[in-house]
Amino acid sequence: MKLIQFFSNSVPVKSTTLVSLVSILAVIGPIVIVSAGFWDAISHLQKEPEFFWSPSHIIVYIGVFITTFAAAMGFLLLLRKSVQGSLKTGIKLVIAGSIIQMISGFGDSLSHDLFGIDGLISWSHQPLEFGLILAALGAVLIIKNREHTKLKLFLPISIIAFLFFATWLIFNLVLGFAHTIQCIQIYEIFSSGCSIL
Repeated sequence: MKLIQFFSNSVPVKSTTLVSLVSILAVIGPIVIVSAGFWDAISHLQKEPEFFWSPSHIIVYIGVFITTFAAAMGFLLLLRKSVQGSLKTGIKLVIAGSIIQMISGFGDSLSHDLFGIDGLISWSHQPLEFGLILAALGAVLIIKNREHTKLKLFLPISIIAFLFFATWLIFNLVLGFAHTIQCIQIYEIFSSGCSIL
């Protein structure tokens, strides 16, 4: 524990700079992930071969890395005990979202190895989307807490991103529960066929 505290105190970056980086990266990472997710969905529509290390998946995990980097810096802030209140809650949400995204990534890799092609609706994608929501909500809380700084410029973007991710997850969950009405066009598009669920 003393080694971790020594490391957190020896990082020569001011806490305010770390807070700014955490919030900005916690917005950018999920946006990169969702953008690459759309690219992946388009690849499914075009019946391109599906494999885990496809270009769209690599971009998704670059976004996960960005979010994880934000979480690591947030963890340093928590170790320094330099954050309180909604700022601390926001950082904890970014960390939780990042952990969920990493676990979902490993689950997605296993899913591709075991089952091959999957769709946007899968047991590994929805937890990833939930991780996106947590990270984006954390970013909103952090930026809202720093509204009196230049970070306020990112507040509308972070709110729109959070609302979009939440709507996207709800959309996917509705599709998941609508599997009894299989093969409707929109379900077929996003599940890569009606055999997934």
